[in-house]
Amino acid sequence: MHWLLRIDRTPRLILLSLFLGVIGALGAKVFSWLLHLAEVAILQPIAGYSYIGVEAAHAMGKAPVTDHVYWLVPVATTLGGLLSGILVYTWAPEAEGHGTDAAVKAFHRKDGKIRARVPLIKTIASAITIGSGGAAGREGPTAQIAAGIGSIVGTQLGLSDDERRYLVIVGMAAGLSAIFKSPLGTAIFSVEILYAAMAFESEVLIFSLIAASVAYAGSSGFSSPSCWAGVTGTCSSR
Repeated sequence: MHWLLRIDRTPRLILLSLFLGVIGALGAKVFSWLLHLAEVAILQPIAGYSYIGVEAAHAMGKAPVTDHVYWLVPVATTLGGLLSGILVYTWAPEAEGHGTDAAVKAFHRKDGKIRARVPLIKTIASAITIGSGGAAGREGPTAQIAAGIGSIVGTQLGLSDDERRYLVIVGMAAGLSAIFKSPLGTAIFSVEILYAAMAFESEVLIFSLIAASVAYAGSSGFSSPSCWAGVTGTCSSR
């Protein structure tokens, strides 16, 4: 990809935005797949509990009779929290928290630099946390994953600090769009979350919108993780 350095700045950022849009879509689906694996490996064996999709719920005529042991859900959640905590604090302490906060910190204080191991650790730790029943959302981890890849790409290409910082924002927009399915809203959100007052990075808005649109289109064309696993009644494009 070093040939990108030979073209002008704006076309280069457009191409990288397209790339990060694809990465955002793929990252969201891989994360969802890992989350489903964590659910199967932790929550189901311990508490006999599994999440149900909207399509499967509508297909049911009555509430299912199950052997759920609901009081064991906190046990599964505690185990998941311990595993993810050990993982994060051993190899990547900056991967703790919601996810967008780390991207904002990297933008303002680290010239857009995010260690290469952070996206991987964040993916696994967040999948374990949520898949074991933890109270957390998918948007933050997905945003940090895509933002981290944007930072890695900028570093590997030897881009300037400003361009690497832009790629962090673009990656964050792609990751959020893949989860929220709102390209315009997430593109605007990613350029204004950086500041407490009414300010935003206007120059990077068009690149964020490109990445968010690509991520939205890409993520909408995939099936749900439960469909991959062969769970009937839950297959749909989301």
